[in-house]
Parts: sequence; structure tokens; C-alpha cells
Amino acid sequence: MIAAGTTGLIAATAAAPSRGAARGRPVPGDGTPEQIHLTWGDDQARTVVVSWASAGRADRPRVRIGQRVIAATERACADPGSGAVTWTYHARVDGLRPGATYGYAVTADNDASAADPFSATFTTAPQGRAAFRFTGFGDLGTARAGPSLDHAPAAYAAGAVETFQPLFHLDNGDLTPASPAPGALAQAWRDFGNDVQASAANRPWLPVPGNHALGLGDGEQGLASFLGRYTLPANGTGGFEGRWYAFRVGTALFIGLSGDDIADQDVAAAGAGGEQAAAPGPGRGYSGGAQTRWLESTLAAARGDASLDWIIAALHQCGCSSATADVGSDLGIRREWLPLFDTYEVDLVLSGHDHGYERSFPVRGQDDAGQPHPVTTVDSGVFDTSQGTVHLVLGCAGADLGGTGGAPDVAVEAATWSARRDASPGYGIAVFDVNPGSEAGGQTSIIVRYYHDFHDDRASGTDPVHLVAGEPAGDYAFFETFTLVRPRSDGRRWHPKG
Repeated sequence: MIAAGTTGLIAATAAAPSRGAARGRPVPGDGTPEQIHLTWGDDQARTVVVSWASAGRADRPRVRIGQRVIAATERACADPGSGAVTWTYHARVDGLRPGATYGYAVTADNDASAADPFSATFTTAPQGRAAFRFTGFGDLGTARAGPSLDHAPAAYAAGAVETFQPLFHLDNGDLTPASPAPGALAQAWRDFGNDVQASAANRPWLPVPGNHALGLGDGEQGLASFLGRYTLPANGTGGFEGRWYAFRVGTALFIGLSGDDIADQDVAAAGAGGEQAAAPGPGRGYSGGAQTRWLESTLAAARGDASLDWIIAALHQCGCSSATADVGSDLGIRREWLPLFDTYEVDLVLSGHDHGYERSFPVRGQDDAGQPHPVTTVDSGVFDTSQGTVHLVLGCAGADLGGTGGAPDVAVEAATWSARRDASPGYGIAVFDVNPGSEAGGQTSIIVRYYHDFHDDRASGTDPVHLVAGEPAGDYAFFETFTLVRPRSDGRRWHPKG
């Protein structure tokens, strides 16, 4: 745990750039691995995917673990503005032991660092009813502000993750800027990948798509760069792999969703000449309902599994945000997915999109206007999520504050469901500790803590570096804690809610 006065802890973690970030501009023909990151495979206790990029096409790209050598598959991502090609590589490492720590190295025959290749460690997910920690935030899409900055905010955010040493990290969308300079998309992704490598190479980072991708002309509904760089757990839905997925750790099921498929705001913004106006095709409805059908099937199977207690969903757009200067609650999310979250007792929904932190009371059901109904408005600090879903807005990872100025289709309401907001500007991270409980039919819990960078001076405008560059001060302080509880599924017969 950290508190006020921990500047040295965070700053030291983020102070040294990765080897990939330190090398300068890409060199054609150089197969040296950079932007190295991990994701879970389809069996999180036994499989990890190691992914990376290189400036030139790599010769025999591979991962070494002990005496094993795992060949990587290749993809190519082209910048839609400049045509510059980034080569990406993905090695699926399977046959691992649950809850075990492994060292690995990434290299290629034309790796300039072949004599001392990049190396790191990771830990596989535990099996069965085990305790674990994960972290979360969204909206890392902040570009480098200029040559005077040594690091982008993404590097500080990665340092915050490493401070808490989670098993894995959830990134709730908008990984890159909404409007990079023409031809600079590949460089924006390169900066992001190298800035977060210090964390993402040591533990899986699981991202979801965000709306910023839609207006980039990047193909695949703007997701070509995202899909080229990430290998995510399979969803079994032909033509839509990588856009949404689910994975299991211990007694918790995590569901990553593509909110653009059902969000109203992106369609409205495109029609009004907003940031989505240049999108190659409409985001909303791109799956033809396939994602929602998959979601309901996945939720039903999870609630019918007595070995699963928790269901945690992550998406970019918000179902419960009372922000008025940013985007607010999306009516499409409320209409299509909140009823499913109610029916199948989803415990926790994590979003980004609005650049701050907000926590809801547990909610279940909606009134005629679509406003979620809080099952309690007593902020006791302990909430039974079998009675209602808690929503967290975590758009606090690095994007500059300041909103859209009132996007269409924003739900404006009294927000009786809102329990607490962080009124200060700046950066933050949520830390989640899952305790499976000790007895069948007993109680399981998740302790949630939120920390924010309370020394960010952008609100006052007194610090022009922070104001222009969006650079965090690096001193994360404790903001609040609360506990989620629910009965363990091995002692409770569950029935869908009406």
C-alpha cells in the first residue's frame, strides 16, 4: 500500500525508459524486439502469450523459456497516413504450471541485442479458490507532448501498476491519442508500447477497444493496429476475434467488451461532425448483435458454474457516469447491457471514457427514463453485489482532463446512484484484492482501493508543464477503499433475475 509522500517510490519505478524506448527512431531491417507485452492465453493457468514489435521484419522471431524455444507468428500493421509498416510477433507459450513464475527471453536472428536479449518474468494464474490481486484504469491515450519530455504519462501509469505488483492489469480502452498527427499513428503506438513495457512485459495487460480508434481510418472499424498488436483470449465468434473476450482467474470471470458496438454516443458524434466523423464505418452495430448474444451466453454459463463466484466486466464507455464536462452515461450501454448485468448478477463493471474516478452504489433495474435504480444509498463501505452491480469509472490513467462539451445522447439526471466522485484532477489507479473465502457456502470478498496523483496542478493552471504536457507528479495518495461481498456459489442455487 502507498500513501502521501511516496513520490520516490512511483518516480523511481517510472524513471528509466525501456530499452526499446531508449533507442530512438526505428531502423529499417532491425528485428530487435520492443513494445514487449503479455496477455493471457485461453487457459490462464497454463498459457501466456508474449507479443512484441520490431522496426524491421524479424528473422526467426522467438521466445526462450528454459530449454524451450517457441516460434512466433507474424502480423503486419500499416500506418494509414504514412504507409509505414510495423511488424508484430506473437508467441503462445503453453504447458505451464498454475501459479508458477517463469523467466523468458525474446530475440531474433537480426536482434541487435542478441548477445543480451530482452528478458523478464511472469506468473501464471492460480487454479481453484485462490487469492489474487489485479489493477485497473483506462484512457492512457496521451501522446508525448514534445522533445522536452523524457517520458509520456503512460510510463508513469506503468510505474504505478508495478508498485502494486498485481497478477495482471486491466486497461479500459483509448490506448492511443484520438488525433495523432497525420502519418504518426505508428509512432503513437510505438511510444505507448515502449512506455508500458516496464510493466506489461512482466504481467499480462488486458485491454479493451476504445472509441478513439474509430476515427483513425485504420481499417477493421479503426481497430487494425489494436488487433495487430494484441492476441487476446478467443471468443469463438467468427470474424470478431480480438474485439471481445473472457478469461478466468481463480473464482472470477473477467469479460472484456467492445462498447463501440452498442454505444449511442459514437454514432451521434459521427453524425454531428464530432471526433468520430472520419470513421471508416459506423461503430454501433458492427457485430450485428453477435457480441450481445455471446455476452448473454457467457454470463449464463458463468452463473451456472458453482466454482465461479465473481463476474467482472470491463469496457470503455460508461453505463453510470454523472460527469457533465465529459461524456457521461451512454444510453446504448444502458439499454442493451445493463439489463443483462442485472439478470446475471454481474458484480462489478469497470469503464473509462470520462477522465476521472466515480463509484456507484449497487444498482439493479432502471426507471422508465432508463436511470439505474440504487438498491441502497447508504455508503457503508461494504456492498453485497448479489443484490446489485457496482460501476466504477476509471478514466484516470493519463489522458488530459477536459470533456467533449456535451455530446449527444448523454443521460442527464440527478444520479441518485452515484456514491462518490474524485473531484480533483489528475491520475489514478484502482487496486483489487480478491479473497475467495474459507468455507463452502460462506462469503467471498473483493477489497477495492483507489489512489490518485493529488499533486497534479492542472486545475489551477499554475504549472504550465502539467497543463500542456499532462505529466503526472508521480505522488499517488490513498483516496478511498470499499469492500464487495457476495455468497460463494458452491453453497447457493442461482436463478436468473426477472
